[in-house]
Amino acid sequence: MNVVVVESPSKAKTINKYLGDAYTVLASYGHVRDLPPKDGSVRPDEDFEMDWAIDARSEKQVSAIVDALDGAETLYLATDPDREGEAISWHIEQLLRDRGLLDGIDVKRVVFNEITKGAVQDAFNHPRSLNNELVEAYLARRALDYLVGFNLSPVLWRKLPGSRSAGRVQSVALRLICEREAEIEAFKAREYWSIEVGLNSARNAPYQARLVERNGQKLERFDIADEGAANAAKSDVEAANFKIASIEKKRTRRNPQPPFTTSTLQQEASRKLGFGTSQTMRVAQRLYEGIEIDGETVGLITYMRTDSVTLSQEAIASCRDLIDQDFGGEYLPEKPRVYRTKAKNAQEAHEAVRPTDLFRRPASLKNTLDGDLFRLYELIWRRTMASEMAEAQIDRVAVELRSADAQLALRANGQTIAFDGFLKLYREDKDEPTNGEGENTENDDERRLPPLDEGEDAAVRDISPEQHFTQPPPRYSEASLVKSMEELGIGRPSTYASIIQVLQDRNYVQLERKRFTPEDQGRLVTSFLSSFFERYVQYDFTASMEERLDDISGGRIDWKAVLREFWQDFSAAIEGTAELRVRSVLDTLDEELGPHFFPTREDGTDARVCPACNEGRLGLRLGKHGPFVGCSNYPECKYTRKLAVDGGDDETADLANGPRELGKDPESGKDVTLRKGPYGLYVQLGEPEGEGKKATKPKRTSIPDGYTLDEIELELALGLLALPRDIGPHPEDAVVIQAGIGRYGPYVKHGTVYASLPDPREVLTVGLNRAVTVLAEKGKGRRGRAAPLKELGNHPDDEKPVTVHDGRYGPYVKHGKINATIPKEVDPQDMTLERAVELIAARAAKAKTAPAKKKAAKKPAKKKTAAKKKTAKKPAAKKAAAKEADAAPSAD
Repeated sequence: MNVVVVESPSKAKTINKYLGDAYTVLASYGHVRDLPPKDGSVRPDEDFEMDWAIDARSEKQVSAIVDALDGAETLYLATDPDREGEAISWHIEQLLRDRGLLDGIDVKRVVFNEITKGAVQDAFNHPRSLNNELVEAYLARRALDYLVGFNLSPVLWRKLPGSRSAGRVQSVALRLICEREAEIEAFKAREYWSIEVGLNSARNAPYQARLVERNGQKLERFDIADEGAANAAKSDVEAANFKIASIEKKRTRRNPQPPFTTSTLQQEASRKLGFGTSQTMRVAQRLYEGIEIDGETVGLITYMRTDSVTLSQEAIASCRDLIDQDFGGEYLPEKPRVYRTKAKNAQEAHEAVRPTDLFRRPASLKNTLDGDLFRLYELIWRRTMASEMAEAQIDRVAVELRSADAQLALRANGQTIAFDGFLKLYREDKDEPTNGEGENTENDDERRLPPLDEGEDAAVRDISPEQHFTQPPPRYSEASLVKSMEELGIGRPSTYASIIQVLQDRNYVQLERKRFTPEDQGRLVTSFLSSFFERYVQYDFTASMEERLDDISGGRIDWKAVLREFWQDFSAAIEGTAELRVRSVLDTLDEELGPHFFPTREDGTDARVCPACNEGRLGLRLGKHGPFVGCSNYPECKYTRKLAVDGGDDETADLANGPRELGKDPESGKDVTLRKGPYGLYVQLGEPEGEGKKATKPKRTSIPDGYTLDEIELELALGLLALPRDIGPHPEDAVVIQAGIGRYGPYVKHGTVYASLPDPREVLTVGLNRAVTVLAEKGKGRRGRAAPLKELGNHPDDEKPVTVHDGRYGPYVKHGKINATIPKEVDPQDMTLERAVELIAARAAKAKTAPAKKKAAKKPAKKKTAAKKKTAKKPAAKKAAAKEADAAPSAD
């Protein structure tokens, strides 16, 4: 018997069919072990010794492998054919060897670029040993990411409270987004005009031209700077007669783009299909691992994590045969096209992303694949086929017209597609349709001119002065961010999706209308790192580190030598921040980000002047919940506002140095006041009563968004202070529905189910019917249980149902009373019963340790002695330890 280990159960299922009964194929579900998310997992002082830990889920997979090895002759490690796949295989072998379970068992590594019967069987006929250089490159990358995450993130927490984490590649990607935003903010639009002229030919055929010369001089972009100059130019054109001075015709040729790499696939799927990078990789993974077609499971595309643009000779031959068959000989170039990768730090380990069988046309899969699978497959098929097709031929025509006195010149441009070539099948989209100045720079569509002859008269039909403004550089989309990262050599295409996801999860950036905008916290982090760790967020440094990692995988350099060199300088930089005062950090950030938070106002007034005391200077301040804006005259002036860009006059400024009395509560007789804190307006009932720790805090309620200052009167304040309020019994179960204001704003509540109110002002007026509707729209059912998104089947242990749900904190699977979070990289709709059972088992195993922890927590605390009082102040250290989980996944 032979045992085969792959990453996923779907891949295992497919391969098992190809290999037959002599093989047992098992899934590891990715990595079986990883660095524990705690300090000390990588120890530079011990020559970078690394600790590895196995979680409960992975232990179950390892146990299954161990059981299968009983009596086995050979262990085949058939994980993915890249650095990460090599690392998974290495972990499995090391783990089994450490346990003494591989004695007498031959271990072999097999790799295949596509999951087809022929490719898999051929790989098993040509096994190899593990590639130590690839493993060492993985170890170096993992150690680097860990050392940065677990050493830089704590510095952020101490010096810049409210920050989440920093990472070796993540922070550089964030810098790209923040610097683009700074460019946009600094951009000053400039006005310019063009003169568009409608003409009729000698045969009375209409066409368009543009004024390009005036007074015998070529017009530059900003020569016609305002409406007055435009009207003067218009008058000159009106007074002139024009003849065609020259007609220039030129045929241009355009070659197709190469087949997809990981990054170009992500870019085009974003542009053409609207997919995010994570969605693209998730769908591509399914196409790679196999789809059942006519009773047989087959992989539809080659491995989707690749930097290569090369195609195998068999694939090129298939393309050429199919092009000749479907489109004709004129669409087939004389020689096959051979591509070479131009991207920085590219790794030519595999083929490009292509269909495993080019003759499996998209139309034949229309009824087999669901929407996303079909659309991505069709995109890959079209791009692959087009890459081997003939060039497109485009005829371009430029017509120059001159006035009788030769002082004015017009130009008309036209183009026609003489032969569409590869454009018949595929056209690559562009990230930005403009050149940054607001004008279209390329258009393959036909712009035909009528038949024209040199020397013929042109009659002016109409003249249109058109106003333009230069445009700032556009914000990054997922496609353009991936493209920039690849061009700069930052990270690896296979990691781009996770990097982008981490930036969003950390609330460092926001994706709005498919464009990234940095959050203020993200800009603070970038400014901090650029100021105090400049070297480590430089693009060249990050790219050079990728080159060193490639040198390791190529066997050209020792991996620990790279780590030693890095750690020597990086640890010194970390130690250099030990004496760095928070005040110094804030002063630095205040100076660098001042133009962002306090931009020049249109009326010329200084945005830095405190609106409360009119004397102090506004600047960045730091509280326990993070940065905010405050007055330099504190504590005399207590003006504060949320960390946000200045919006002009602050009508709440007078509240900074004292509350505003709204009246008295008719029931208690206490004063009701309107106050302002660092994070917004609130109303308060009475004042604190008592002294010291025994003092009782007065009731406070925040003011929901949408209210103007003039609207906040006693009646409104009393209503808000009375929250939460009962609305009425739910018609299904008679449980009372309530309305209130919580951490995330106004809500309605039914049992344990909360639903946000779309209009915050509704919190005081929402009635029973409206509340039931809002709750129903959230998709909740009776007694607060979430209606399942998907039913997976019954659990094999007890036949109870296993279901997928969407909860307040994300999607999860449910079995009885056990809820297990679905990993972020997994689409809930792709969840299988087998995978859900694994998650539930891991969650149940984790829950068993909870009673012991609770019991230990209930033990009476021993009285502190004088000698031990110094050690009592450790809550901050515990908080830092708790944050370590934040640092670990952000490394790359």
